[in-house]
Amino acid sequence: APKLFEAIAVSAIPRLGEFDSQNFANTAWAFATAGVAAPKLFEAIAVSAIPRLGELNSQEIANTAWAFACGNCLESGQIAVIIERIANDTATFDVVQLCQVYQFALHVMVTHPQIDVFASLDMRELRNTFVRQLSPRPSRLQHDVSVALIQCGWTHEVEHVTEEGLSLDLARPTSKRAVEVDGPSHFLREVESGRLVENGSTRLKSRLLAALGWKVAHVHFDEWDELETEAAKRLYLEAKLAVIS
Repeated sequence: APKLFEAIAVSAIPRLGEFDSQNFANTAWAFATAGVAAPKLFEAIAVSAIPRLGELNSQEIANTAWAFACGNCLESGQIAVIIERIANDTATFDVVQLCQVYQFALHVMVTHPQIDVFASLDMRELRNTFVRQLSPRPSRLQHDVSVALIQCGWTHEVEHVTEEGLSLDLARPTSKRAVEVDGPSHFLREVESGRLVENGSTRLKSRLLAALGWKVAHVHFDEWDELETEAAKRLYLEAKLAVIS
């Protein structure tokens, strides 16, 4: 509910001085997970929370760093402080937290290339940990879209993993073109309108892929379900492919 998140953001900003470490992490994570753009809130949290990073435990650090990657609002100096904090406590992070840290570090690489994350973090090990958690299981929907794309003459790899460790459902690596088949887990439903909106994880991945030079078309499950004939599916996919050609 956009109005609810807007009201929470307006209410929270003047009270950030009262927040403890968990409040910072939970607020940032909630907005990021919902894919809600709240730049003023994220900027205010950064100003208030970063000087107090020593108070945050490993889960709070990982959640906050990932949320900041989704929010895309940090300055170079703030990023450097977070990376230093992560580097000092990498051994305390569990697998899920390391995956969040890797996404944050990848975000820094593409948005602030002047910051050498490799100097502070073991990016190869972080990437390997991230990739091990992908466990691709192509869905029936993905299979159907794959078959339809081949019928359109668009041959591709299935479950391609990029050099940076990002997975793509159906891809042409040489030309950096891909089709992502987005099932229900990629979306949240707005309470007021009933409209499906991409969640924070999906938006962050899309932004990272674009920054890395990939052109990606998205096939949404609800749109695909409405296509009743093979001809309709073909026309739908041809329109999607035209955008990334």
